[in-house]
Amino acid sequence: MTHDHIHQSHPQIIARLKRAHGHLAKVLSMLEDGTPCPEVAQQLFAVEKAITNAKRVLIHDHIDHCLDPDAPGGADTDGFKQITKYL
Repeated sequence: MTHDHIHQSHPQIIARLKRAHGHLAKVLSMLEDGTPCPEVAQQLFAVEKAITNAKRVLIHDHIDHCLDPDAPGGADTDGFKQITKYL
């Protein structure tokens, strides 16, 4: 595995995704236990929010550090287009 694309934000992203993983495990457990739907929906919302926040941090970090407009050849518009399709 190459470590060429490890950024300072990655530990924060990993923490957010671990939180989402924990929420998702809770959702599965709640469904198996017959927990009322509003409570399950609340946990699903937490999963979605944690993943959305992780994605946002990753994309912003990529834009800030990988799409350098001062690099030779100017801004990486192809790279920008590629990453923004995940917004």
